[in-house]
Amino acid sequence: MKTLTLLTAAALLAGAPAFAQSNTTATTTPLAATTKVDTSTFIKTVPSANEFEIQSSKLAEQQATDADVKAFAKQMIADHTKAGEEFKAALAQGQTTSATAPSGPALQPKEQKMLDELKSASGDQFQAKYIEMQTNAHKEAVALFSGYAKSGDDPAMKEFAKKTLPTLQMHEKHVKELAAAHQG
Repeated sequence: MKTLTLLTAAALLAGAPAFAQSNTTATTTPLAATTKVDTSTFIKTVPSANEFEIQSSKLAEQQATDADVKAFAKQMIADHTKAGEEFKAALAQGQTTSATAPSGPALQPKEQKMLDELKSASGDQFQAKYIEMQTNAHKEAVALFSGYAKSGDDPAMKEFAKKTLPTLQMHEKHVKELAAAHQG
């Protein structure tokens, strides 16, 4: 199970390219139900993944070609900025030392690579890549937060995961609708 936890965290950090060809309508419940997410993985993964959401969505606000994608990006910036603030508050209240958490919202190398890919794309190619990355990232975020909400050992972080999960599930549903609307 520890391997599954590490794979989940690695996939989230990588924006889930391993899942890029999976059926986006598949549910993440079985994975989340069997995965124990440790606190160290959770607090190292969340800030970087959250920052990727914000930065990639700022690009999408500027470069997406369709209004619905720009509106989704705007919502991502607002919701993930709020989640970042709530994460910091939970970290301050939690049992985990803030020394375990990353200092600042720096992107992990794989997330930086994905952001660079987005920066080099334009027009319809940019929009398709943004939707694909958002689909995969939210699928993995739902699995991560669901797993930690069920099995986390830091009460403040566990409460943060439970509180944030419905918003991530809404994002996942919305981006799937965007993907369906923009196919072909």
